[in-house]
Amino acid sequence: MKKILLILFTICGLTRMQAQFITEEAVEVSVGYGLSLPYDETGFYGTGYFAQGEYVLGINEWIDLRPYAGYIFTEMNESFGGPIKPEDKATVNAFLFGGKGRVRIPIDWVAPYAELGIGGTVGSFETVTAKRNFEKSGIFMHIPASLGFELGPNHNVTLELTGYFHNDPAQVVGAVAIGVSFPVGYYR
Repeated sequence: MKKILLILFTICGLTRMQAQFITEEAVEVSVGYGLSLPYDETGFYGTGYFAQGEYVLGINEWIDLRPYAGYIFTEMNESFGGPIKPEDKATVNAFLFGGKGRVRIPIDWVAPYAELGIGGTVGSFETVTAKRNFEKSGIFMHIPASLGFELGPNHNVTLELTGYFHNDPAQVVGAVAIGVSFPVGYYR
């Protein structure tokens, strides 16, 4: 009985400890113009909308860790030149989740950054080109990558180009997005 109580108190004590390397916490919400492009050089793409939320764990002024969840929806309606064939498709309707790290250069008012991570996608993809016919729903792995700028005196507004590279559907989905972050906690 003493061992069980000792284990329970230890678990309770460990769950109350906070990581000392986290200097700030925030929630970032982004919305934007969604895009879907097949890996094959085809000249067409899908457009739609994108929304995402991130929980920001600031390690220092240069590095953040960011678990995220989002949604993207695109339909075929654009071409780089010429009409779209009825069979050509690059569409997505999916929920995105995962984690990524952000490295920024902390410059006043405009701080450029880059992000990289790993995640999963639950949803449906259609990638139909002359070389590929992929029309499936399920869970797919993706690699998120972003380039952008944190704007303002507190760097709480972001403007970014983000992409999620999917190997199985042979499609990159992404967005041109704007985001706003709201502080949740601050430690020092």
